Order: sequence, then C-alpha cells, then structure tokens
Amino acid sequence: MFLPTTREEMQKLGWTQCDVILVTGDAYIDSPYVGVSVIGRVLMEAGFKTGIIAQPSIIAGKDSDIARLGEPKLFWGVSGGCVDSMVSNYTAVKKPRRSDDFTPGGENTKRPNRAVIAYSNLIKQQFKNTAPIVLGGLEASLRRMAHYDYWQDGIRKSILFDAKADYLIYGMGEKAVVEIAKATAKPGTALIEDIKGLCYIAKEKPERYIELPSFNDIIKDKLKFIESFKLFYNNNDAATAKGLAQKQDTRWLVQNPPEPVMTEAELDAVFELPYEYDAHPYYKSMGSIKALETVKFSITTHRGCFGECNFCAITSHQGRVVTSRSISSIVREGERLTKLPGFKGYIFDAGGPTANMFRMGCAKVKNGHCMNKRCIYPEVCENLEHDHAAEIEMLKKLSSIKGVKKVFIGSGIRYDMIMDDKKSGEKFLKELAVNHVSGQIKLAPEHSEPGVLSLMGKPGTASLKKFREQFFIISKENNLNQFLTYYIIAAHPGCTETDMGRLKQFINADLKAHPEQVQIFTPTPGTWSGVMYYTETDPFTGKHVFVEKSQGGKERQKAVIVPQSTGFGRGDGRKGGR
Repeated sequence: MFLPTTREEMQKLGWTQCDVILVTGDAYIDSPYVGVSVIGRVLMEAGFKTGIIAQPSIIAGKDSDIARLGEPKLFWGVSGGCVDSMVSNYTAVKKPRRSDDFTPGGENTKRPNRAVIAYSNLIKQQFKNTAPIVLGGLEASLRRMAHYDYWQDGIRKSILFDAKADYLIYGMGEKAVVEIAKATAKPGTALIEDIKGLCYIAKEKPERYIELPSFNDIIKDKLKFIESFKLFYNNNDAATAKGLAQKQDTRWLVQNPPEPVMTEAELDAVFELPYEYDAHPYYKSMGSIKALETVKFSITTHRGCFGECNFCAITSHQGRVVTSRSISSIVREGERLTKLPGFKGYIFDAGGPTANMFRMGCAKVKNGHCMNKRCIYPEVCENLEHDHAAEIEMLKKLSSIKGVKKVFIGSGIRYDMIMDDKKSGEKFLKELAVNHVSGQIKLAPEHSEPGVLSLMGKPGTASLKKFREQFFIISKENNLNQFLTYYIIAAHPGCTETDMGRLKQFINADLKAHPEQVQIFTPTPGTWSGVMYYTETDPFTGKHVFVEKSQGGKERQKAVIVPQSTGFGRGDGRKGGR
C-alpha cells in the first residue's frame, strides 16, 4: 500500500484528515532510497496518518495540488527532494538542465527553483494560520546555516528564515520527525525546542551553545565565513557536537546537537518497512521516471561516510560515522526484490555513499571521530578498522539468494582503502572483479595533480595505479573483458588549465583511458570546497587559492580532457544521499 496522495485514497483508508502531509520536489517513489518515502513510512509505523503531495504546482487556488489532501492536523513536512533544487535545475555553468530523473517523462518542468522556499510560501498562500511547517531533506539540511549560494553568488541566511517556516530537521531525520509528531500531538508533554537534530529561530541564544560569527559578520569578512563553517563542520558528530547559534537579523538560528546515530537494529527496522519499490500510480501514469530504473532493484547497506572529500556534502548531512545494517536484514531485502514484478535476477547496487565502507569505522572512537584528523586522508589511519571481510560475506550471501543471478556494486568505491587492507583487500578486489562488475567499475580519482588533490582531500595516484594493475590482472586471469571508467573534476579551487593538461597526460600515459565524464565543479552548501570557491582561500592554511570563476574558463578546463565540451558537465554536488 502506498501512502495516500489523493483524497480518494484517504477516504478508502477511512481518514478524514492527515496528521502529517509531506510535500516533495520529486515524484513519489515509494522506496527506501527516497527520503520523503522513508520519513512517511517511519511516521506511519509510529501511528501517524501521513500523506504525500509530490511536485505540486506552485499556483495556489481552489483546485491547487497543495490543497488536495486538505490541511494536516499536526504539521507540514517540506522537502526539495533527493537533490538540491538549484543543482537539479542548473548545470555547473548555470545553464538550465533539460531533464530531471525524478520527474515523470523526464522533462525538467516540475521542480521550482529553491523548492523548499517555494512550497512553504505556497502552503501559506493556500492556508491561513495553518499547521506548523517543518523543513527537511537535503536542500534544507545543507542550507540550515548562513551559507554561500553559487547561483546568487553571495551569502544567504538560513533557509529557515527565507522560507519563514517553523522548524527544520537536518540530517536523516527519522528520530527527530517522530519526536516532533509526538510533541505536536500532545502539546505540553515535550518541548519541541529540545529535540536533537532540530533547528529553530529564537529571540535569545541558548546558554552553553556555541556562537558562530553572525550573518552580518560573514557577509563583510570572508575569514569570518571560514571560521563559521569550521565551527559548523566540527559539530556534526552526534557523540561530540555542541549546540550552535548564529545571529541572523535580530534573531538567532539555533541548531541543536545531531540526533543520535542509529543502532544496527534501528536501521534494519527503517529499511524493512513495507515499501512498494515503485512509483505511485498517480505519478507513474504521467510518464516513466528514470530514477526508478536505478533504485528499484538496488539495496542500501549502510549510511554515512568517513571519506570527507572536500567537495562532498555527505559529512554535513549523513555524517562521518558509518552505520551498517545487519547482513540478515540486507538478505531479507534481497529476497523481497526477487519477488517484485520485472526482476530479472540482477541487483544493480549493494552499497552506500561509499560502497566499501560496510561495517567499517574507528577502533578507538566509537560513534564519533577525531576533531583534527581524518580517517583516510592523507593516508589511511592506523586506527581505522577497514577489513573488507564483512562486505565479502554480505555480497556472497546476497548472491546466493534463489533467483539472484548477479549482484553489482554501482556505488563508488575507495580503491585506496582496498589497497591498504592487509587482511582482506586482495580477496575483496578479486571478489569484486570476478563477481560484481557490470562490465566496468566507476572510479573517482577526480584529478592527478598533488596540489589539486590536496585541496580536494583526495589521495595521490599511487593506490589508483596499483588498483588498476591488479584489477586488469584478475580480469585477464578469469577471461573477463572489463573496463575502468574515471570521474574527473575540472575547475575545482586550485586547478588551472595547466593542471588539466598534466591530468590529461596522466590519463593517457598511466590510465590509458579516454574519459567522457568530466564534471565542472559546482560549489554547494555544506562543503569545504564551496568555502574555498567563495573565499579564494585554503581554509586549512589561510593561503590564497586560485579559483576559476569565469564560465568560459571552466569550460576550457573541461575541454582539455573532453574536446568540444558543451559545458553541460554534472559537477553538481549530487553526492549527499537523501
């Protein structure tokens, strides 16, 4: 059963009113890969009547999409969807995107710019003095503090201020959203402002909360912006984070510490809710939804990433701590997939933000991280438990399910961790190459030049070359005609056309490849690279950094690798999960 998205479906359930109505910029795909569907299922499991309105027209009126379920009893939940709406709607050189994988028919006409703000305004236009509006999802999460906005080319206030909403849930949000529902269902039993994983607006700064440089300070002084982001970034870990407060006009944006990291049992429970693994018929009838092709027969095995690439927003959203599901839960989901219509024996992906971080983490700091040290940069930390044995076991058990012909790994992998794993790295590489490659593996070296890689927070090329050599040896030994493809980023802070020329030489001479996928870097909120782009400063050393800001210069950098580039590269910050 899908969550209701029409009045008729509500009536069939015997509902006269929803407790919560979720609004999203994506078509409604009921899948554990889709954040709004997960939140809806979690609320339903907790006993709250929850409906979904997907991609509503932003025109208010009597027959408006936003009005078709009426008003919720407890609150509205508003999300831009699985991708930030500005990233979804524009390329890295600010040209409109022609397609949207999360829209029926694929045409990019349904998701408004700054969707979270647009939907919040739409609700307030349609309903006066309505239930509270709670923001969530990736767009809200990454824009929860004052942040640099590439499309405006300036600092914007928290999206909570711009949307004039009541609350904002950041991160994955399953625990926080249920707590808000309980608190609003029985006023006086709990104080919403005490909920972890929540942002709200206050007249005063809470005691003992860390004060960030104010909005007025950071728009005047780029070094203050760096200071603000550092405090924000270092307080994303549930085990150590403090509450934060930032003055924006005469009021304060207050960020409570993150919600606790889910246990294995809690994560299992979320992924074993009764998803339909399909698009709702209301939206499916409007046209095919490309994203469904990818997620329908794929499995999330874990969440979080300790890779900390400077251009990636996962740390600011999912966090650095990797939380994994039990192998038995993953196998049960695999068994469910075999019973779905259209299943042909192939699981397209078993992974997470980084596929080969399953069951990995720090041996000393449980559910947390070191404040001034990274797990795998500039090299793999001696305290990191990165034995691939558990992942090998999980993949073998998934592959042995009756009806499964092949389990592929479609998510990105960290080849440097495989090469550094003295216990099971060699076994994992062989298992991967022989049994889990769909013709090619996608690797993301991003660049080759040490100065650029350092600013990206990425390792050098030695482990890449070693991985490449071993992969082709194994493939040849097993008579497999397989390939490696490489993701490359152009115009990252610190990168010049000369650097791109050297990168091309490396690709040709060492990788013997001709990459077709070169991304032009997009500065997105919640990333160190976005900070570098805006400030033209290395935030870790304080030194000046060259930043290519002209659109022509960016396209020329890309064209060094891919001649006659159109500029429609997808350096779009789409990493980041739900």
